[in-house]
Amino acid sequence: MAITYLCLGSNKGDRVGYVQQATSLLGGIDGVKIIRTSSLYETQPWLEQETTWYVNAVIEIKTSLNAQDLLSECLRIETQLGRNRLKEGHFGDRTIDIDILFYDKEIINEENLQIPHKYLHRRAFTLVPLLELNPDFIHPELAKSISELHEELENPEMVYLYGTRINDL
Repeated sequence: MAITYLCLGSNKGDRVGYVQQATSLLGGIDGVKIIRTSSLYETQPWLEQETTWYVNAVIEIKTSLNAQDLLSECLRIETQLGRNRLKEGHFGDRTIDIDILFYDKEIINEENLQIPHKYLHRRAFTLVPLLELNPDFIHPELAKSISELHEELENPEMVYLYGTRINDL
């Protein structure tokens, strides 16, 4: 079984509820077992897009599904929870976004799937929850730990433990 890390995020509607529902639905898939979940984080939109702040979390799973089948399940859950990728565009508000960050230590470069996720090392909203779960995990392409990648962030977006952000932007 593969150890896999998924990032879940929502910035539309009941943000916490969508992340919790997606986690529950992922745990109900045959061949998927949730090992751990990070805390919930409220995060500034990446690249400071004009959208609502996100609620993000990372979950660690064990799966017997291959990476493409896992992607299909993630996309199915996104659709089930009301996400419409065509309507939203690349940076639009979304009920739920599920990204595969790592699939064991595999490197996958396919038209519809790149693992490790191509931007995870540039995003505080993925690295902070990963720090909580596995700070010593080594990125298979960059040969650096999650801790090292976090320390090297040049212009990280704001990331708060959910419920601790004072400003309501």
